[in-house]
Amino acid sequence: MPLIQVSMFAGRTAEQKRAFAQALTEAAVRTIGATPDSVDIIFTDVERGDWATAGRLWSDPPPAPVPRPEP
Repeated sequence: MPLIQVSMFAGRTAEQKRAFAQALTEAAVRTIGATPDSVDIIFTDVERGDWATAGRLWSDPPPAPVPRPEP
């Protein structure tokens, strides 16, 4: 019944995805009364260059720290 779509940065192992899928399935069973067989999960791996936050691509280098004025 529930379809859970997970988008995350590429690089997770199959073992990590398997453990996460198990945890999500258990949460769906516990919280919404789903049966394990009814829970579908789709993982979408996203490259850092295809994801942006606050107008900045995650593949960009981090911004330089702003110097603090001396007291």
